[in-house]
Amino acid sequence: MSTSITAQLRASVPLPGGEALITGFAFESRAGGSQRALLRNGSELEVHDLAEVFAGERAPAAVFPAPWAWDRGVPSVSPDGSFAVFSGQRAVRAVDADGVTLWEYRHGCWGPEVGHAHTGDEQEVCRGLEHGSCRVSDDGRLVWAHVVIEEDEYWVVLDARDGRELARLPLDSAAAGSNHLSHPDGVHMGLSIGMGQDGILLYWARWDGTELTAWDLNETMDRILIDVHGGHDGFLTVEHYGADLELHALDGSVLAQGKPDEDESCWDYWCGFVDADTVIAAAEEGPHRLLDARTLRVRGAVAYPSGPVEGGVRPLGDGTWLTYDTASGTLNRWTHAA
Repeated sequence: MSTSITAQLRASVPLPGGEALITGFAFESRAGGSQRALLRNGSELEVHDLAEVFAGERAPAAVFPAPWAWDRGVPSVSPDGSFAVFSGQRAVRAVDADGVTLWEYRHGCWGPEVGHAHTGDEQEVCRGLEHGSCRVSDDGRLVWAHVVIEEDEYWVVLDARDGRELARLPLDSAAAGSNHLSHPDGVHMGLSIGMGQDGILLYWARWDGTELTAWDLNETMDRILIDVHGGHDGFLTVEHYGADLELHALDGSVLAQGKPDEDESCWDYWCGFVDADTVIAAAEEGPHRLLDARTLRVRGAVAYPSGPVEGGVRPLGDGTWLTYDTASGTLNRWTHAA
């Protein structure tokens, strides 16, 4: 059994729906250190600044009416909080806090039936669980979106002011869903596309104002894009079925690999950088583990003072990580003992 490392509770606050911050796509971080929870509450998207949440603020920093009943796409909010962009079943739409449409980028339907008819009602929900995602860039100038165009999938770059398409990249994917990951350098954007049992596709790209440059990392990968840290040289992935973690350079080359302990079958999908030196990972069975961020060797198992903590973790990159107690609706923030 590996060394035990004691976790210290930094803060504990109620946050209804906060489980999506840990095990879903509700966490949004920005270059410069701001971190937010984007929580769907009925027909609204609530934006909570995590620093304010842990300072005792219960009210959301901003609330955006969702433009559709369909809620499977992954939305994003501008860095200044002035508008939200929703990834819909048949469009990407930017709205302000009053729900006023700023612009809309129409695309094909994520419904699984090719060429199926629509009633013309924008609130119509077609069957299927497939979805895309979008992400506002850290400078607020671009929107990156994974969409369907004429029955094929594309990664598009849109002008955040008016939704005008600036560039598009054809994708060899048949997505069940996707999510974006913004690099802390404020330049590069990552896209991870899940295709169910058919595997994972992973891309990095940048837009320099004239040209879209992309890295297709899928010849040698079947891996989920997990996390990236500004104080580190690489990004973190987990193998499709959790066999190992890997640290990669931006070109996809492997810098380090970490496997679960012998008594554990595989890693779960919740892991990431606690800080530039430390990674935390959850296994399907057993306690959370802390690993060296450069070698991915397990340093030890996390021992929580109140007993075992099950489920996922959300590392924040600043030396702390989050867990969520579903029974009490409580968000907990932890650090490890020196």
